[in-house]
Amino acid sequence: MTALTKYQKLECSGLWRENAGGQRREVIANFGDTSLILSDPKQDMALAHWSLPAIKRLNPGEMPALFAPGPDEGETLEVDDAEMIAALETVHAAIRAASPHPGRLRNSLLGVMAIGVLAVGVFWLPDALVQHTASFLPRPTRAEIGRAALADLTRLTGQPCKAKSGQAALTKLSGRLFGPDSGVEIVVVRTAVAQAQSLPGRLVVLSESLLAEHDGPEAAAGFALAARITAEMKDPMLPLLHHAGIGATFRLLTSGALPDDAIAGYAETLIEAPQAPPSDAILLARFEAAGLATTPYAHVRDPSGESTLHLIEADPFSNVVPAAILPDGDWVSLQDICTR
Repeated sequence: MTALTKYQKLECSGLWRENAGGQRREVIANFGDTSLILSDPKQDMALAHWSLPAIKRLNPGEMPALFAPGPDEGETLEVDDAEMIAALETVHAAIRAASPHPGRLRNSLLGVMAIGVLAVGVFWLPDALVQHTASFLPRPTRAEIGRAALADLTRLTGQPCKAKSGQAALTKLSGRLFGPDSGVEIVVVRTAVAQAQSLPGRLVVLSESLLAEHDGPEAAAGFALAARITAEMKDPMLPLLHHAGIGATFRLLTSGALPDDAIAGYAETLIEAPQAPPSDAILLARFEAAGLATTPYAHVRDPSGESTLHLIEADPFSNVVPAAILPDGDWVSLQDICTR
């Protein structure tokens, strides 16, 4: 893998000046095949293309870094993103090293390799690498990784329940809670999961006990909604990538795929450290917006009611009957989703 392909997904904001007397304006800078593309963040329109081999840093060692598209240009780009600065300097050094330098080629290549290793070691620390990688993953890749995590989880839970009528009811439940175009998929498993868990790719995994042990869908709907709120607040991709490790995460960033064994064993981590629920204030607001009472959810989360007392007392539907979560027929189908 070349230094260029290593950084091809990198993107950051910066301040661009079109000429020496021009006003600075905010742009998004990202790597193209052979150029740094500067775009208007509001109109998604390219403003300039800078040739990677020609880019010069005008203030080495100073911050924010100031780059120009060539030695004699009045155009500049101001960047304070450490990852982008390291990438520009590393890629530029690699491109220069690839040019003919009689008698110095071997030493130049060794120098570029050292710079690359140093840049990764200093700027791409584990947390930063995980955060950066997760922020750039496209939705299809997230869905693929979520499916792989679900497959690992089924080692402990058994295969997801798939009775046809129950699947249709789950689709209706997801549409009722999150909207028909949300892309959220709810999956039911028989054992091991404590109520509900979120996986990458907008997957919500529910325990069958939320269906079998209750008279209505309100508790199951509440746990599904709480799991999605948690996922919106903390990307479920982050703990998965921490489990996969820095090597696998770096491979995902540069190649778009995790190693085959990177997710193995994540199910145990997920079950042993379940996601903490959102705050009561957030739950109350989101349940009310979804037309869902908080009391059934609160009673299942803590049967004693001690830790969920506020959710019960401040239930937005304590004195009003909300619209039905599911028709009775769909609820019966959902309860039978694990039977064939």
